[in-house]
Amino acid sequence: MAHASVNDVVDVVDKPVTQTSKSTWPEVESRGANQDVYFHAWGGDPQINRYIQWAAKQVKQQYKINLHHVKLTDTSEAVSRVLAEKSASNDHQGQVDLVWINGENFAAMAKHQLLAPNWVDRLPNFGLTDPDNNPAMTRDFGVPTQGMEAPWGKAALTFYYDSLVTTSPPQTLQQLSLWAKQHPGRFTYPKPPDFLATSFLKYALIVLNNSQPEAIKNLLYQPATTQSQALLLPVLWQYLDELHPHLWRKGLHFMSSGMELRRLIGDGELALAFTFSAAEIPAAVARFELPDSSRSYRMQDGSLSNIHFIAIPYNAAHLDSAKLVVNFLLSPQAQAHKQQANIWGDTSVLARSKLTAEQQTWFEPPAQSHASATIANQAISPALSEPDPSWSKVITKLWLQRYGVMQ
Repeated sequence: MAHASVNDVVDVVDKPVTQTSKSTWPEVESRGANQDVYFHAWGGDPQINRYIQWAAKQVKQQYKINLHHVKLTDTSEAVSRVLAEKSASNDHQGQVDLVWINGENFAAMAKHQLLAPNWVDRLPNFGLTDPDNNPAMTRDFGVPTQGMEAPWGKAALTFYYDSLVTTSPPQTLQQLSLWAKQHPGRFTYPKPPDFLATSFLKYALIVLNNSQPEAIKNLLYQPATTQSQALLLPVLWQYLDELHPHLWRKGLHFMSSGMELRRLIGDGELALAFTFSAAEIPAAVARFELPDSSRSYRMQDGSLSNIHFIAIPYNAAHLDSAKLVVNFLLSPQAQAHKQQANIWGDTSVLARSKLTAEQQTWFEPPAQSHASATIANQAISPALSEPDPSWSKVITKLWLQRYGVMQ
């Protein structure tokens, strides 16, 4: 996922964004070739980094574009950079050509008019997502994308465990609480605003309010208000108050990065963890970072699911080149390669009905050497839609007030 959160975006006087021209695609190809593109994207997963390196070789071959992966610890770094450039009236020579974002970061960049508009539907390969019949391709955490970002992949919250330690992992959020009591110190989650932390908390928030009337549940998909917080958050705090004493280090310390979860399982300190990249598990087994006994699954009461996107800042120095890169990343070749579990395992955003019979075969999984650690295709749990982006900020702020003093 675009691992990030923006919690303190400074207000600036918004200036009109640069409008993208209605060029023909051959004109875009002509202007975009032989350029450098600086792709600012989270760099915490070696598997994803290698995929971007592969994509760089492809666009180099096709367009003589030099694609540079600017590895971020947090996507808010790129947001802050573009915001600073706008404040300095650098409206044409920005250092960020592409940024991997979704959710709160997209909402922040859109609010401050930091993104190039009206370019996505002009990409030849965007039609392969079938956006007319797949509205998720044009909504980010429920917020209309308005042609400012292109879908790149799908992800869902996935749990994993060491089957030699745990033979019956929890299948629901309520079972997780009971499991934690029976296995003290063997589960935890990171500290917000880490992406995995807020993802786990949003999953819990949705599930714990599932028995509420529809009108109240629907408040999760609207901007958070004082009233909606009072209706929806108490059950989350009650659940966490009961869970925390049984967590790793008795819930008195939370790691700052989700990447530490995998290390602690590999070291044997934890017996259960979670990720937003299902393919991370077999890949880590192959790298001997996790034991062969690792298994992955999704909760029966639902998996928080979302689509991650790629955007072009309003002041990108290499606008046409960036479009060429995104169009390639939406190609059947690139999407099929990305979906293979031994490459990245990130689910394609392309609609099968839009592909040729031959292209459809590209998405069939190959034989895998660590298939036992790979989540089964039939292991489908209900997809839980991301709440409105404002809830991430609210949850983080209140969590830190409630539990952060223990750190």
